[in-house]
Amino acid sequence: MSLADLRKEYMARGLDVGDLDADPIRQFRGWLDEALAAHLTEPNAMTVATVGADGRPSARMALIKGVSEAGFVFYTNYESRKGRELGAAPWAALVFYWAELERQVRIEGRVERTSAADSDAYFHSRPVGSQLGAAVSQQSAVIPDRATLEVRLRKLEARYRDQEVPRPEHWGGFRVVPDAIEFWQGRPNRLHDRLRYRKTAEGVWVIERLSP
Repeated sequence: MSLADLRKEYMARGLDVGDLDADPIRQFRGWLDEALAAHLTEPNAMTVATVGADGRPSARMALIKGVSEAGFVFYTNYESRKGRELGAAPWAALVFYWAELERQVRIEGRVERTSAADSDAYFHSRPVGSQLGAAVSQQSAVIPDRATLEVRLRKLEARYRDQEVPRPEHWGGFRVVPDAIEFWQGRPNRLHDRLRYRKTAEGVWVIERLSP
């Protein structure tokens, strides 16, 4: 079968304005809870899209680690490609896709760093191996081979064998503060339901239906 012949018919129930919470964060949490209850593989996985100084976009998968009225939080290396791009152009787009539920959520907004205290708290909640991995990796940098990483890891394991691993200064959190959140529900004949929350200049969320 060719790629052009691959098709899926979306048969899930529809999505109307009356189905939505007035608050998009509560609505997102509700959908995320349903994704968790469905035992999907990594329902907290999302695409993070950024843009470089040359206008060239880039995207990669990351894991959401916090959702609140303040925004959507993930953690990374500040010196990675996405970290550098967000530092220069602090705007991002996130996409969650839950195929089994025939749903996706698109989030857009400005980006800010989380506090050092929040980054410290999350860093030390991670397994020690993940802490060491964050310290070892010069994310996005070219390295000669995997052995380079393994040697660095062994040195750090020996150094911090009986000590707390300090959070590297180059590692921490980003928060996407949304001004648009779109909820997409697959429907038959590709006439999908798309309902977008858009924040006005007065800080009020309005809901709009978009053509599929």
